[in-house]
Amino acid sequence: MAITNRYSSKSRTGITPWIGVATIVILLDQLSKITIAKLFAYGESHPVTGFFNLVLAYNKGAAFSFLAAESGWQRYFFTAVGVIAALVIVYMLQRHAGQRLFCWALALILGGAIGNVIDRIMYGHVIDFLDLHWGGWHWPAFNIADSAIFIGAGMFILDELRRVNK
Repeated sequence: MAITNRYSSKSRTGITPWIGVATIVILLDQLSKITIAKLFAYGESHPVTGFFNLVLAYNKGAAFSFLAAESGWQRYFFTAVGVIAALVIVYMLQRHAGQRLFCWALALILGGAIGNVIDRIMYGHVIDFLDLHWGGWHWPAFNIADSAIFIGAGMFILDELRRVNK
């Protein structure tokens, strides 16, 4: 019986489960965006709770609308960044497919990145619709792809902290 290291880069499962996770994120993201875009007018907001609204917003920039007011070059720049990130992530998934937490993180980030790239290619902007607020302060609207990237980044940090502590 061979002893295996749970952090080994060798994998018995391969990349398929991780591509499946990314695909689920992409599908949930795109279905939610299509639904909101069909049901809401731009800027329309519907309260769900005392701290959460659904709203149709467009983001031509990156996180927190970074560079959104630029002349349009950012669409191509952020699309290229997303495609390059996706290719690097697929490569990393292939090399480290047996590292579960690391690959969960990468798969979530991959799905989120591709979800937002699809928007940039199809519409020229990213569709955002989740609006958290408290006491008159609103967090910038975001979407399921952004949430997957955020959760994946948190899992990536957790994985690195676990690895450092070993």
